[in-house]
Amino acid sequence: MKNFLSLLASLVVCATTHLSAADPKPVRVLVWDEQQPDQKRAYGEKFLGETIAAHLAGLPGLTVQTANLAEPEQGVAEAVLDATDVVVWWGHVKNAAVTNANAERIAARVREGRLALIALHSAHWAKPFVRLMQDRAKADALAQVPEAERATAKWEYVNESPIGKEPRRDAPLTPSVTHQGDVWRLALPVCVFPAYRPDGAPSHVTTLLPQHPIAAGLPAKWDVSQTEMYDEPFHVPAPDAVIFEERWDKGEHFRSGCVWQVGKGRVFYFRPGHETYPVYKQAEPLRVVENAVRWLATPVK
Repeated sequence: MKNFLSLLASLVVCATTHLSAADPKPVRVLVWDEQQPDQKRAYGEKFLGETIAAHLAGLPGLTVQTANLAEPEQGVAEAVLDATDVVVWWGHVKNAAVTNANAERIAARVREGRLALIALHSAHWAKPFVRLMQDRAKADALAQVPEAERATAKWEYVNESPIGKEPRRDAPLTPSVTHQGDVWRLALPVCVFPAYRPDGAPSHVTTLLPQHPIAAGLPAKWDVSQTEMYDEPFHVPAPDAVIFEERWDKGEHFRSGCVWQVGKGRVFYFRPGHETYPVYKQAEPLRVVENAVRWLATPVK
């Protein structure tokens, strides 16, 4: 009997261990939002970020916390990031208020593969996104230098602080590289576009890569019923994948779902938004965020 009980106990331990190993750890999500009051016009009692967080928190396999600009260390303290796999970031009128140190803390973790970033709409000028686009631009530029010259190449950088500087429509695209002798000049991406229109006109979305995990469950074509318009060209490094494209009835278009690998980590930019329109009460944009959170949490191969 004693041997039987010992065997039974061993089987229970083995079964428990097997179940624990098979049960994946939840994806730890931080939804960061600067929380400007205008959001209440579309989202009522909750801020925009809180609305996204509440939706994600109701889904299996995700644990969700929120953060905002007014919290200690602007909501991105080391301990908070230690407990995070994916940051969903909403910034707009207070993008410049985020400290460079806090932005670099996030960017460093993405480069190291310890964190992923989702930048929504006006977070094209969020400092962590800008910093990571600069990193990617530098890596792409270095790849243009003949391998034998890379160790000795001298670099000059332009546009290191692009927030608030919109380009003319005929302005040269950034990032761009020129060189003379052993000096290479990189115009860093300004992470913006020449035109926008906050009139709430609907956009028409095409799912360009239906097999991509971020597009799972989304139709080939769908509309965002009210949104702000952004018009190309978007001054960012060439994406590794463009999953969605938006068009408007007046003829504008935009690469609206873009993925980059930066170092060992990933960045996803999703364009639909504007705080005065309830974009993140609509099923399709919320599905995009959910899919992106789950995919970005998987290791880069």
